[in-house]
Amino acid sequence: MPKKILLLIFTFAISLSSCAAPSARDEALKRRAEREEQTRVTERQESDIYNRFFDAVSRNRAGEVRALINKGIDPETVDRNGETALMVAARAGNDDVINTLLTMGAKVDSASAYGDTALMVAALSGHRSTVELLLKQGASVSRKGWTPMHYAATGGHNEIIAVLFDYLADLNARAPNGTTPLMMAVRQGHPATVKLLIDLGADVNLRNDSGASAMDWAIRGSNEEIRAYLQQQKAN
Repeated sequence: MPKKILLLIFTFAISLSSCAAPSARDEALKRRAEREEQTRVTERQESDIYNRFFDAVSRNRAGEVRALINKGIDPETVDRNGETALMVAARAGNDDVINTLLTMGAKVDSASAYGDTALMVAALSGHRSTVELLLKQGASVSRKGWTPMHYAATGGHNEIIAVLFDYLADLNARAPNGTTPLMMAVRQGHPATVKLLIDLGADVNLRNDSGASAMDWAIRGSNEEIRAYLQQQKAN
């Protein structure tokens, strides 16, 4: 076969090869784009379910919460603040959702990154029925560090303090810095709460890690009513 014809055949073969290569590459790029789009669709769907779930939790829509959990969302899912759905419901006093979450597998004592539990935020928010519900479901009333009693005292929620006391909560519990519930009540200026805690048996002379007592906090806060009461109780 003449060399000229061989050269033409060789050139034609190379041309076919160069045409096929982009086609295969384009196909691969197309498949990659499809996978990426599917990933984006899935992420949007998951984000939509996530947002619907926490909206239902915050609005006490127990039926919708149950339906979304049945569709696959984890009842232990945390929100963007690191709080579980149970904590979000407890903060709002949404007892219907709390019952649903616990029935569907939420853990009553799950804690946030800051160590808060559903019982603690319910105590801080002043939701007595929620506190009682969580306690009946086995929530821990005493724990290391900040406790529900600290939070109830901070909010001046005397009825909740009484409920926690009935469940044997420690009146003299120490926060990581040594602060007691009584100190928090003094610091926040709740004279009725201060009196209740002392009547129940809180120690008026404990000091935190900085050496400050309840009396010191009363003096710093210029709360004459609390200071005078502490003085009557032989606080120093």
